[in-house]
Amino acid sequence: MSRVEGLRANSSQFTLEGKPFRIQGGSIHYFRVPRAYWEDRLLKMKACGLNTLTTYVPWNLHEPERGTFNFQDQLDLNWLLQDKGMQLRTTYPGFVDAVNLYFDKLISVIKPLMFEEGGPIIAVQVENEYGSYAKDENYMPYIKNCLESRGIKELLLTSDNWEGLRYGGMEGVLKTINLQRLSFGAIQCLADMQERRAYDPVVIQQHLSLWDSLHFIDKPYRSEMPVNMENLPVNNNNGQSYGYTLYETTINSGGILNSKNNVRDRALVFVDRQCAGSLDNKIHELPLPEGKTLVFCACKGDRTLSILVENCGRVNYGKALDEQRKGIVGDILFNHIPLRGFTIFCLDMKPGFLKRLLSSGQWKSDLKSPSVPGFFQARLHVDGPPSDTFIRLPDWGKGVVFVNGQNLGRHWCIGPQHFLYLPGPWLRSGENQIIVFEEQKADSKIQFAANPDHGKTIDVYKLPFCTLL
Repeated sequence: MSRVEGLRANSSQFTLEGKPFRIQGGSIHYFRVPRAYWEDRLLKMKACGLNTLTTYVPWNLHEPERGTFNFQDQLDLNWLLQDKGMQLRTTYPGFVDAVNLYFDKLISVIKPLMFEEGGPIIAVQVENEYGSYAKDENYMPYIKNCLESRGIKELLLTSDNWEGLRYGGMEGVLKTINLQRLSFGAIQCLADMQERRAYDPVVIQQHLSLWDSLHFIDKPYRSEMPVNMENLPVNNNNGQSYGYTLYETTINSGGILNSKNNVRDRALVFVDRQCAGSLDNKIHELPLPEGKTLVFCACKGDRTLSILVENCGRVNYGKALDEQRKGIVGDILFNHIPLRGFTIFCLDMKPGFLKRLLSSGQWKSDLKSPSVPGFFQARLHVDGPPSDTFIRLPDWGKGVVFVNGQNLGRHWCIGPQHFLYLPGPWLRSGENQIIVFEEQKADSKIQFAANPDHGKTIDVYKLPFCTLL
């Protein structure tokens, strides 16, 4: 079925099929919602009176490796950063080549869903808030042409906040503005629409130290120089996207370790597997003690220096977009001399790695003095249909939580991640497996709550600096 005319913005109002059409829209990120909840969320949007929804399409999830596409299940790029000259969101050849490859696949999937083809898609956004980044005047027209040349005929639009409105837009593309006033408090007055449950606490049953887990990681990479995670020869040479990267080398004395601000984003430092401190964007120097033991020595006098680097996330907005390489991105100095001779382990903690960990026989049940960093395992038994819940880790330090292989996210005692939302569809009736990767300190149990604990709340509109919002 085809339709005569899609969404148009040729007058003071939108028209659809030539008739006035008032957009009452909302946004949903399908890739952040369990597939089992898609229908529920869409029906709720419709019940609110919405007739239109918007969504992002996450390139990094749909094309996790160059030329490998995933449009299945929950999804029904980091490899771009391997090019040291890469300029994202420009007409840089390496970037537009990747865009064209992705658009060839993406548009073949969505084109049959266009309104004029009988589908529900009435508009396509050319770019998102490009005005905050704009550094190539040829880029937006290029992307517009990429869409139109592949048969996209629906209304095209751009979207910017007030800061990005300096970008002039394009002829034939509707220019829109994001109004970003926040609203706190009102939602607390609404009744619960979805059953939630506080399960009983579960006790940690086994643990496995980080050092013992290295046997189950893909073969480490050896390099004279430090290598950032995106350029590691892992994942079919597409590099590492997220997680932790462990760099190991040897030293033979105490002294001062200086990161030269080349750690992205945060690192725990160990000497002979004993924690010596941390490095981040504010702490660049760390004293390392003289060694008195030779427990893990490669040879007499040598000690193992381990630097566990965490990628805390990449920005997707603004002028720092081209500065998102992670891991160790340059020389690390020890007593003013660059460190060399690294063994590098990729700890992206994908499901395959977790399965290998669970099948190993090295988990320990003695929890009197568990080793951190390490993995801690517990089991939650669910009677009847699972419900949404929240995981609480009040007496833990910092790390990541996995439930039945799903990565729930980071927890950190300093907040705001004091609790993690666990969707009911990610649980199953019967036994469920919970793994916590903990960096700092571990408790003996994992707690649950029916409601999130946001801590102290402040009405920002009562503060002086917010009067113009």
